[in-house]
Amino acid sequence: MGGQQSTPSSPHEKAVLERLGNMQIEDSDNASAGHDSEKAAFSQISRRAEGLSIEVLQSWQNKALKDPKNRLALTALSSADPRKVLTSLPTELADQQIYNVKIPFEGGPITNQRSSGRCWLFASTNVFRVALMKRYNLESFELSQSYLYFWDKLEKSNWFLEQIIDTAGEDLEGRLVQRLLGDLVSDGGQWDMVYNLVDKYGLVPQSLYPDSWNAMHSGILNNILKTKLREFALKLRQLARSSEGVSAQTISSAKAEMIKEVTLILTLLLGPPPSSQQTFTWQYQDKDGKAHELQTTPKAFAKDISSSELRINSAAIEGMISLVHDPRHRPNTLLTVDRLGNIVGGRAISYVNVEIDTLKSACIKMLKAGLPIFFGSDVGKFSDSSSGIMDLDLFDYDLGFNTSLLGMTKAQRLMTGESQMTHAMVLTAVHLDEKTGKPVRWRVQNSWGTTAGDKGWFVMSDAWMDEFVYQAVIDPRVLSKSIKDILKQEPIVLPLWDPMGALA
Repeated sequence: MGGQQSTPSSPHEKAVLERLGNMQIEDSDNASAGHDSEKAAFSQISRRAEGLSIEVLQSWQNKALKDPKNRLALTALSSADPRKVLTSLPTELADQQIYNVKIPFEGGPITNQRSSGRCWLFASTNVFRVALMKRYNLESFELSQSYLYFWDKLEKSNWFLEQIIDTAGEDLEGRLVQRLLGDLVSDGGQWDMVYNLVDKYGLVPQSLYPDSWNAMHSGILNNILKTKLREFALKLRQLARSSEGVSAQTISSAKAEMIKEVTLILTLLLGPPPSSQQTFTWQYQDKDGKAHELQTTPKAFAKDISSSELRINSAAIEGMISLVHDPRHRPNTLLTVDRLGNIVGGRAISYVNVEIDTLKSACIKMLKAGLPIFFGSDVGKFSDSSSGIMDLDLFDYDLGFNTSLLGMTKAQRLMTGESQMTHAMVLTAVHLDEKTGKPVRWRVQNSWGTTAGDKGWFVMSDAWMDEFVYQAVIDPRVLSKSIKDILKQEPIVLPLWDPMGALA
């Protein structure tokens, strides 16, 4: 994707209008009138902007506080965390950690990403480690998230500078360049980015490259990188736009010096990582107390992921498919995001857009096969980190405010910026209704340490999954041929600022 040219805005705008025109938005009793106007030609309404009347506002308040319920709500909601006040006890009691379909081996320990946005690296390595723990008979094991984090930061820096060079002809203040400059080396990422990193650099045990302070608290590192990369971006644009003309080699040499500086910054803040090509020695003790020693390289170690019991290996992981549910687009279509990636020349971001029931059915098949699932969601919505519950009924906003916070559809939340993928975790179990076979709740392995949720474990209601889960990475062996064939389609290319371009 690094070599892609900038997509003109007019075809994208045409595609957006076409999607809006084709979208079926159902009205409800509580929905405001005018949803259908999104599908029709718009004509400006002639009216003057109106200010707020103090008298009217006062009358509204006076009327509201005549209601004893509102006076009680005022006392309760203004003196404590409103979400604690409005937490539904019946919902907490219903969302138990009880499941009738569970993978036989979930892996451990519960991991902790600390004050960083590395959830995607934790979720993916927590999926990888299950087969390794089985292979080496381990009680507890973590792969080094920091090892992938180091190389991801370096590769994203190079990716960003290549995008800056490629868009040198664009307006600096235009939306595309400003988007590139705004979110240039995010801690977040996607499954295809993990694949790129592991394919190029391999994996190492965490004991050989543990978290540094700056990996656990990434804010300062990110601020330093962003400042330097924005400075470098202006210099590269100036070179590329020079009226005197410069050679491609001159630009490449300038970029190489910049990456050299970035490498030094990362090395000093995170520590030098093991070389992907050099042999390391890993000493470990299995769960029977027997000591072992393994000598291999990071790339060979990654290729060694295998478990005959789980029917999984590195080749199976390589073929995993990202199913997404984006109801703005027709189901059974292929999506990608322009200029989103981390390694130049690596695998592009690829999403197979399906109905939510298709995504959930695939997840159930994965769990029945004993396989953990990397998934992406908007974790902050209708969830509580202390109890570890994600449920649409967890907070009774209707009771407290006489209004619902679920007045938009999933598509509308995406269109308005209300929701997007923000966090990656792992599914390890599901509870199915004994009569209908439909999912009721899902077991989630998070990476926020053992003080969050139930000793690190979360529970997600199936209704919450419908509304706020956007992605699940699935083994193609549990998918139908028709779903796998979607990968052969020409993808719909979304702009970089699209919500599906958000990094978990």
